[in-house]
Parts: sequence; C-alpha cells; structure tokens
Amino acid sequence: MTSDAAKLAELTRVDLREVFPSEALHFTPWLAQEKNLAQLARTIDLELQLEKLEKEVGPYRADILCRDPATDNWVLIENQIEKTDHSHLGQLLTYAGGLEAVTIIWIADRFTEEHRAALDWLNTHTDEGINFFGLEIELWRIGASPIAPKFNVVCQPNNWSKAVKGAAIGGPPSQLEQQMFQFWGSFADYMEKQGQPRPLPGSNGRFIRFSLGRSGVQILAILSTWHSLKNTGDYEIRVEIALNGANSKHDFAVFESHKKQIELTIGQSLTWHNNPSTIRCRIYASLTADFLKKDLWPQQHEWIKQNIEKFRDAFNPYVTKLNDEEFEEKDSSDTETPESLLPQSGT
Repeated sequence: MTSDAAKLAELTRVDLREVFPSEALHFTPWLAQEKNLAQLARTIDLELQLEKLEKEVGPYRADILCRDPATDNWVLIENQIEKTDHSHLGQLLTYAGGLEAVTIIWIADRFTEEHRAALDWLNTHTDEGINFFGLEIELWRIGASPIAPKFNVVCQPNNWSKAVKGAAIGGPPSQLEQQMFQFWGSFADYMEKQGQPRPLPGSNGRFIRFSLGRSGVQILAILSTWHSLKNTGDYEIRVEIALNGANSKHDFAVFESHKKQIELTIGQSLTWHNNPSTIRCRIYASLTADFLKKDLWPQQHEWIKQNIEKFRDAFNPYVTKLNDEEFEEKDSSDTETPESLLPQSGT
C-alpha cells in the first residue's frame, strides 16, 4: 500500500527573470495589481491603496506610490529583481527626505547583510513617522502547477520602541499606557514564537491592528478600561472588525447579511454595533479580563490570537467579495485614524 508521503510533489524555486524579464515593464505593473498589493499588505500588516506608478521624488522616481488609509500616510515601494545595491539605498533615503510621515518598502531578489543592517539602523534612529521594510520575493511552483509568489520579511520597523518614543514627544506615557505597551510587547513576542508577524501598535498603547487587505476594514485587538457590555469600569479585552470610511455602512450591511454563518464560523455570538450618527461601525467579541496582571497574560494572549484567527477565517471570504466591487469615494476628511476608532480616555 502506497503511503501519502510517496505522493508528495517537489517544490521548485523559479528565477525571477524567467517571469519578469524587465523590472519596470513587468514586475512593477504586476505588483501594482490589487490582489498582489493585498498579498504584500498582509505580509507586513499594513493597508495599501494604490495612488500612482513612477512617482517623482526629487531626482528619482519611486516605482509605486501607495497610501495607508488607516493613517493617510504615504507608502513608497522600490523594487529590485536582483540583489540590493547602494544606488537603491540612496534612493530610499531621498524618498524619506522628500515626503513626511512615510513608509518605505524595499523589495529585492536578495538582501545583502550590509543593506539589511542599514535598514535596521534607519528604523532605530529615524523618527516615528519614517518606517523602512525590507522584503525578499521568491517564486515557487509545485510540479507543473502555476507559479506562486512569496514575500519574506527581512527587516521591519521596531514599532514598539518607536510607539513609546512617539508618545513621549507629547509628554511621558502614563503608568497605565506603559503597562499597555508592555502587554502588547509581550504579545508581539508570543506571536513571533508562534511564527506570526509582529503586530503594529497604536501610539497610545491601547490597541494593535491587523490588515484584511481592504481599505477601511481591519481587525483591532483592544485593551479597554471600560466594559462595553456591562457599561462599567471593569477591564475588557476586545477583538473586533473595525469599519471606517466611505463604504463602512455598506460593508457592515454585507457582513450583517451573513451574520449567522460568520458567528457559526467564529463559534460565538458577536456584538454588532452600527451607530447611525457616525460612519464608524464595529463587530466584536469581548472578554472580561484584568490585563494589568502579568500572570494572566499567557491566557489572554492565547484568547486574542485565537479570536484574530477566527475573525480572519470568518470575514475574509466576504472581504474578498467586497474587493471585487467598486464604490464611490468620499473626501479623506470623512475618514478617521485608528485611535479615533477606540473609546476615549476613561472608556
């Protein structure tokens, strides 16, 4: 009797030049496609909304210009379908100097140790608004299957220390905020040990966010000093779908029409909050939990991780359908930052 292991196919690496003969004519237009930008965004837990190809910055042209709709900040992508070189590193520095509050993503076939170290140094010594990501792209196929891309994060911002530094600019963080930062720092270590990307924190330490590959739709994990269900001052942890921006009401209605299946997939009833007086909508699960007690962190971290995974599994099929549709855009002043998605101080 033949074992299943004998049926396993061989995984084969494909040379980038075989698929993308030209960086400008083939690779950059391919990456700018919505589904490919969404895959890149999921890899680094950002939201990416395409703005322009070949964006002029000083004497150079950035390959792809995007915007992070969660923060309304610029995201510049520079591509190399070869190993990194000093010329492109110089261009990255020009981009960082030419735009304020920008995220720079450098994608290459292979990173040299010197250029990886250079990005790490930049992430350590630049202000909170400037962030550098380094990613290697690989192409793989199984047997005669279609070729599939894979992004590998080589280096990324040390967002935890930057967030603390950013909070200190407006005054030192409170004792509660410091404890929240410690909670999320410990959670990031926990996720990394599980083979998951380190999540991005909010500047006040109250939440972290995860992209779902669509503008205005993201998963938030929140530490709250006001219990949303009891309406009391009990501490609460929430994992929620946060909907914001021009399409939030429409997206909420789509999700709500699949409420039964979504809650069946997650395994519990959720709170569906749609205030008609604001564009913000929320769908969440909550846990009464004292997140200031460190001995309870392992159980709380596991609860957050499991619910993030359940929310992704439950909502992703419908997010994909939303991405296939076109919507009328509103002025950017109608959108809110991640901090405004959360209760204010004392809530």
